[in-house]
Amino acid sequence: MLEIRNLFAGYGELEVLKGINLTVNPNEIIALIGPNGAGKSTVIRSIFNIADVKKGKIFFKEKDITRIKTHELLELGVSYVPQGRINFGNLTVKENLEIGAELIKDKDIIEKNLNVVYKKFPILKERKKKLAMTLSGGQQQMLALGRALMQNPSLLLLDEPSLGLSPILQKELFKTIQKLKEDGISILIVEQNAKKAIEIADRTYLLEDGKIVLKGGKDIIKHKKIKNVYLGGRY
Repeated sequence: MLEIRNLFAGYGELEVLKGINLTVNPNEIIALIGPNGAGKSTVIRSIFNIADVKKGKIFFKEKDITRIKTHELLELGVSYVPQGRINFGNLTVKENLEIGAELIKDKDIIEKNLNVVYKKFPILKERKKKLAMTLSGGQQQMLALGRALMQNPSLLLLDEPSLGLSPILQKELFKTIQKLKEDGISILIVEQNAKKAIEIADRTYLLEDGKIVLKGGKDIIKHKKIKNVYLGGRY
């Protein structure tokens, strides 16, 4: 589904990623964990052509998508939910969702996709005429996810989706992400909550200083580095 080969990337003169290799297979959840400043978000931004790729290649379904334009990525089936639940507060919930379908010209398909999102997130249907600014933090995240799903993606990039949510809302969010996988969507998630990320992921990559220093399946949670540094030795 997605393959990153020897990726060096950053912002202007600042080099953040130093030779990243990563794969996402069909119907997988892949987690990126690590300390602040390790380069986790830069991996996603490089895929979505927001960071500066200096060297290396990014492939989606065997097509070279390195540095291609954002709208082309959306058309190919790659959607991105940035950090911070960025919604348009002065627009209604429905209008926010429709922005996610901007590239779709067929109104019947837009309506169909709206109904799919409403089925996944009933509260959005209930509040579809309300301004986005009136939603709670958890509902804002549902709206950001719903907007990304309007394009009917096969790969979803999530950057810190649990940030700022209460433990209860985080639990609900991770359940939702697992359900998206069940619907056939592959997911690459950057997440500070290392324990939950590992629990829901098929495979996890640990980044430190722009490099992948550890990777593995669910057993990675037992690794000394993960236990001591990211779980406080609790697990």
